[in-house]
Amino acid sequence: MSGYQRDLREARTSAGVIRYEDVGEGPPVVFTHAVLLNGAVWRKVVPLLADRCRCIVPDWPMGGHASPMAADADLSPPGLARLIVELLDALDIDRATLVGNDSGGALCQLVAAEHADRFDRLVLTTCDAYDNFPPRRFRYLQWSARVPGGVRVIAELSRFGPVLRSPIAFGPLTKRPLDRAVVDGYSRHLRADAAIRRDTAKVLRGMHRRYTLAAAEKLRRFEQPVLIGWSAEDKVFPVRYGERLAAELPNARLELIHDALTLVSEDQPERTAQLIGDFVAVRA
Repeated sequence: MSGYQRDLREARTSAGVIRYEDVGEGPPVVFTHAVLLNGAVWRKVVPLLADRCRCIVPDWPMGGHASPMAADADLSPPGLARLIVELLDALDIDRATLVGNDSGGALCQLVAAEHADRFDRLVLTTCDAYDNFPPRRFRYLQWSARVPGGVRVIAELSRFGPVLRSPIAFGPLTKRPLDRAVVDGYSRHLRADAAIRRDTAKVLRGMHRRYTLAAAEKLRRFEQPVLIGWSAEDKVFPVRYGERLAAELPNARLELIHDALTLVSEDQPERTAQLIGDFVAVRA
């Protein structure tokens, strides 16, 4: 994947096996990613942080994962949030910095709201928040999850370049072309494995703004430092959401990321890594 190979390990949780990358030394930083993607979305950022952070980059069971979860696994937003805490337990990590992007940022908000004692710091980069979960532009994905064969159609369409750059796929998420090998890695198992499609349909059907709205209320009491790194010109997640988070969380600050859309790790990996690294380095 663009010269960067991921060495994945495995951890067992109540839902199933989570595969994850564990790179570098220093304070632990746990990354989350969007639905239909996997940890490879952080592949440009992790090497820039590994000299000062222990980067733990899981493939969460949201569509880009290789190992199906148990058939009865709870993959609702609260269920996925609990898996993040379970992974910390499996790795014997008491406290960490949590980093989220896109729908992964929504999960980070849920985890921080319910398990504040497990996180030293929180980093939210351009992501779902408040009533924007999922964003209107991508709600068709939820409809596809309710139609027999719908998730498979979505996976198969990812093979076609014009579709990838269209307004209903990666077009509004990145300014720059994506590595086709990486994109293929996102959907390879989704295309091939019915159990992965089952997991993904659960995730898509479960997304609802009631979860992020409830988390936002609880985060008004979240005292740990929060970095909000937001794309200045994003249309899917307008900057007003980042500004609102920065205003309502007690110990938050907003940093704008220019010349980038939603996937800041793709468009501005150096700026994203710098913000995260500097934030983690400043101890309270």
